Amino acid sequence: MALGTHDFVSDSRNDAILINVNGQLTPRAQAMVSVFDSGFMLGDGVWEGIRVHAGRMAFLDQHLDRLWEGAKAIAMDIGISRAEMKERLYATIDANQMDKCHIRLMVTRGIRSTPYQDPRVVVSPATIVIIAEYKDPLPATVDRGLSLFTVHVRRGDPAVQDPKLNSHSKLNCITACIQAAQAGADEALMLDPHGFVATCNSTHFFIVRKGEVWTSTGDYCLAGITRANVIRLCRENDIPVFERNFSMTDVYGADEAFVTGTFAGVVPAHTIDGRVLTDGKGPVVERLQNLYRAFIERDIAGQSRP
Repeated sequence: MALGTHDFVSDSRNDAILINVNGQLTPRAQAMVSVFDSGFMLGDGVWEGIRVHAGRMAFLDQHLDRLWEGAKAIAMDIGISRAEMKERLYATIDANQMDKCHIRLMVTRGIRSTPYQDPRVVVSPATIVIIAEYKDPLPATVDRGLSLFTVHVRRGDPAVQDPKLNSHSKLNCITACIQAAQAGADEALMLDPHGFVATCNSTHFFIVRKGEVWTSTGDYCLAGITRANVIRLCRENDIPVFERNFSMTDVYGADEAFVTGTFAGVVPAHTIDGRVLTDGKGPVVERLQNLYRAFIERDIAGQSRP
């Protein structure tokens, strides 16, 4: 059983990586933040996952757009400019001599003077941590895909906690992941408050019906960058694509299904709630995988490093 789309082969080089904590490169064993940090204490912060290919960060501007928009939405000052953030990101992979890796960029509100939720007790600038690791998705996951299980845990109402925010507060998704794992599946498929399909616990969900690609309205899921790029690729390559409400009945009758995410890209979902849709990847998923790989190559080829 895979550990979702984020399963990877262990790499011993990760034991000695340098982690960037507030601009300082620190050996993994010594890298830490305060117990009074807002992220540790309350999940108060935003983050991004970024893939590095051939020494360049795929869709970096889109990731930084989302990071800054999320910080603005929660009235958090990141404290450095986008140019400085890019410099820190590249300094981290250069120090680790990486040209292919996965980055987790985390920004929290900073250190609090006491364990309390009010941001007015914050006494430091934002905490910025950059972890770059040697991580590639398992080939078997990308080729054969995942099994999903529809969980009882719903995506929340935006008035309670907006799912569009890529926040450190992930207990909703973790609870869904636990239920799916205990059911023997790789990831959780989550419904919205109205019973329509929303997203997975760590990826976005699509189905293929009679040559059409369907995904949720996006009202109850993260503003996914890979999701948006796949929708764009469909439109540019004459693949009918629709953002719409659909139910589990539509899913069970689909020809193909797949999930998207920064780490593994486009990954088939072969089984949902015990119903086998495909034996590995179907023709539409395979085509989208090839289109997405080519899109990454175009993106990194057009980049310049700081």
